[in-house]
Amino acid sequence: MGKTGGRGDFEWVYTDQPHTSRRKEILAKYPEIKTLMGPDPQLKWVVSGMVLTQLVACYLVHNLHWKWVFFWAYAFGGCINHSLTLAIHDISHNVAFGNKRAKWNRWFAMWANLPIGLPYSASFKKYHIDHHRYLGGDQLDVDIPTDLEGWFFWTPARKVLWLFLQPFFYALRPLVVNPKPVGLMEIQNTVVQLLADAIIFYFWGMKPIVYLIAGSILCLGIHPISGHFIAEHYMFLKGHETYSYYGSLNLITFNVGYHMEHHDFPSIPGSKLPQVKKIAAEYYDSLPQHTSWFRVLWDFVFDDSIGPYARIKREYKLSKLE
Repeated sequence: MGKTGGRGDFEWVYTDQPHTSRRKEILAKYPEIKTLMGPDPQLKWVVSGMVLTQLVACYLVHNLHWKWVFFWAYAFGGCINHSLTLAIHDISHNVAFGNKRAKWNRWFAMWANLPIGLPYSASFKKYHIDHHRYLGGDQLDVDIPTDLEGWFFWTPARKVLWLFLQPFFYALRPLVVNPKPVGLMEIQNTVVQLLADAIIFYFWGMKPIVYLIAGSILCLGIHPISGHFIAEHYMFLKGHETYSYYGSLNLITFNVGYHMEHHDFPSIPGSKLPQVKKIAAEYYDSLPQHTSWFRVLWDFVFDDSIGPYARIKREYKLSKLE
């Protein structure tokens, strides 16, 4: 990937995000892509299998020594939990049961949320809509780091710390950048999650709870799978704000690596995004892409030109109230 140059601020642009125009152009040329939109009938079974696997794992770890609880949290459970956060990402676009059953998708996301250990799915849905609608939007897209993050986390050591703390920044940043009132769905999400945690604690004690939450935090931080957080929108090449990755880790991440395709067609489930690339290959093959999420993390830490400030930002005319 190319260099962006030393950064003391975000890359401010005065053009619209590229996904809107590319979506219109591709659909005009390949209208059959519309047939890929809609629910994925397999998603609910795959996600349920993962949730039940973690339930079995809770039983298996409850008598282990603490060092093995943390080992399996990072090596196994956290991988499943990270994958479940990406399932929740897919479900937030109503691809589990379709747009006509939006509430079913919200409740199913809570089911997928259970092994993560902390309530997450309802708030994610609320903010993720803005990420697509106002990509890079100042004070609107909470995926963009704050100025404080960009200013402080610029050395290799500090960037490693930032990666480790990334789950906390993702959780707290919306409260600072674009706070929104707590909704009923978030309250329900919290009640369901705490009830599930309490049941697990009642039967098997604290170790399964630590296994679930520690796995989520560790594998959303410094972990090869977490490379997708950086790979998706950090500006490794000047002027390009979204990148895809077509490697094997897509097999366990619901094809989140097909990120240009996802932003072009967010209503298409992850399982069908490879078909989008195949149909409209000439639109994607020539665009910059990543070949390794581990390499992405390495470059992020050790390349002085890449850091939290390496993001494209734009002003939107719409106010936050709109």
